[in-house]
Amino acid sequence: MRKSSSSCAVAVSLAFAACLAIGQETATRISSFPLNSLQGLDVLNAKAEITTYRGRPAVHLVPLPDHRGASDAMLAILAERDFKDGTIEIDVAGSRRADSAPDDRGFIGIAFRVQGHGSKFEYIYLRPVNGRADDQLQRNHSVQYSSEPDFPWHRLRAENPGRYESYVDLEPGVWTRMKIVVSGTKASLSVNDAQQPCLIVNDLKLGERHGQIALWAHTSTEAYFSNLTVR
Repeated sequence: MRKSSSSCAVAVSLAFAACLAIGQETATRISSFPLNSLQGLDVLNAKAEITTYRGRPAVHLVPLPDHRGASDAMLAILAERDFKDGTIEIDVAGSRRADSAPDDRGFIGIAFRVQGHGSKFEYIYLRPVNGRADDQLQRNHSVQYSSEPDFPWHRLRAENPGRYESYVDLEPGVWTRMKIVVSGTKASLSVNDAQQPCLIVNDLKLGERHGQIALWAHTSTEAYFSNLTVR
């Protein structure tokens, strides 16, 4: 009788462990997007094309002729991916377009919790031209958090200097790994597999919302994206 009870307890424990493992696997949903196809991308203010850049397939965003203003940005929204909390990793390569102004920095990154077909979103991006500038203040503007439409970079810089941007080593046109971790109203950015983030945001301006993920770049930027993973 004792032997039977013991066997039953072991069986229940094993079943519980198996269910727990399945639950954890389900909770950690991993989606990979090699970005070797335009399928599933909703592109705004740009033309998207598949190309090979520095030895790997990539999405290349090219601005439309009538979207080259100072506040214009290109978005390629993942149409079927809903996102609230998790980790976004991607390789990006950005540089100033040949026909852009000398003070453009090659702005490229990721937008998340995108709503209303790009009318609202949070985003973190790089300014690769600033990464190795001779001026320290310019280097301090290498990475940036912003939130559209109410908290663009210039408002955040004016109201909270240095709080939403930081320095990290970057090179224009070189593949750079971005890792963005989002949880509630917090987000962080790590670059090139660094163990510590180079930017921490503790007050995401849109609050805790669901939304889509998008490739983001300013229209002054030669922008390439590859190897997107969402957890």
